[in-house]
Amino acid sequence: MGNRTVIKFDGTTQGIYLHWNGGVESVQAFLDCAKRYDLRGGSYGSARLCQIIGNYFGGSLSLGVDDIHHLDCDNGDNGMFTIDSAKWEIRKREYVPSYVSQEKFDKLYYMGVFEECCKKNDAVFEYEEKVVQAA
Repeated sequence: MGNRTVIKFDGTTQGIYLHWNGGVESVQAFLDCAKRYDLRGGSYGSARLCQIIGNYFGGSLSLGVDDIHHLDCDNGDNGMFTIDSAKWEIRKREYVPSYVSQEKFDKLYYMGVFEECCKKNDAVFEYEEKVVQAA
């Protein structure tokens, strides 16, 4: 039992397996954290996305990396997201069970995941909010 998904990097055969937090809100929150830290694309960016997600989860479970052919893309939970790692955007979604709404997006849940993800990663990525002073 889980809330599984696979995140596939567009143009590659590499993917990330998530046993938990596989819904669109969590995936979008992880990608938005990657944007926040201005991660570059390619293999370095995909490695850092794994780091962001691993820091969010903590421990040593629930996250895997492998060739897409070895990952459970048709997992019965959230299917597979293909992402553009240059823009950190979801490109498409496949293997989504019929009972999973692709139109529903829980903004409150997304914000909770995003804020917690940032809380666990800001210091690691040496991120500081840029505050604009009023003149």
